[in-house]
Amino acid sequence: MSKKFNKSNILISGGIFVILLVAGFLIYQTFLGYQDFIREKDLSSKDSHSTSSQGSKIELEEEGGGIEVFTEDKNSGAITIMKALDKKSVVMVVAFGDFRDEEYFITRNVFFVAGAEVKTASTEKGTALGADGGEAEVDLLIEEINPADFDAVIFIGGQGALKYLDNQTSYNLAKETISQGKILAAICISPVILAKAGVLEGKKATVWSSPMDKSPVKTLKDRGAVYEDSPVVADGKIVTGNGPSAADNFAMKIVELLIL
Repeated sequence: MSKKFNKSNILISGGIFVILLVAGFLIYQTFLGYQDFIREKDLSSKDSHSTSSQGSKIELEEEGGGIEVFTEDKNSGAITIMKALDKKSVVMVVAFGDFRDEEYFITRNVFFVAGAEVKTASTEKGTALGADGGEAEVDLLIEEINPADFDAVIFIGGQGALKYLDNQTSYNLAKETISQGKILAAICISPVILAKAGVLEGKKATVWSSPMDKSPVKTLKDRGAVYEDSPVVADGKIVTGNGPSAADNFAMKIVELLIL
């Protein structure tokens, strides 16, 4: 009996190890893909058809709202398709005016590189404008979002976040996302929306604040959240980030949860 039990434990442990190994590889692959994506964007600003010093070329093809990333090794001719989030779909909720550009575009690019389908939602249809002038085409209204159609719902921050998104519609979306067991994330000031929705009670979370304005932290604590002064905090299927400088790690944490 003891030998059978030990054998079963070994098989289970081995299975868990393999799963974690594969997940780790996919996360690392996504990270490398994102670095290549950023590098290629820098190069293409000088020459739209330039190649890297190693002879690699990044080609982006947009299909169904997502971007597939191909890397071609000229020496071997091999093509690797990096799609850690293949068949995954996420929706990013932004303010129709003054969303934080870095938080939206950096996070979206990570999802694209990973192969996810990305939709953008707001309070109006049309073109949402970032605080720094970036533009985001809105695919659907917030009230049209059905969390069952997505694997993750992400609230982006910025000056306009509380003006446009701090309302009952957003609260309902946050609660429904959690009730359906989907990933819920928010960055910058937007964790305040999650706190007001009541989904952060007893959960570890972070939020934007400054030496002159600690009110977002107070809101989280008053609504029962366990505040942590960290760039990115994950508690179960809830991910929070404290601002644009955390956008990369915020996005990668969501990718990690989507893979696992």
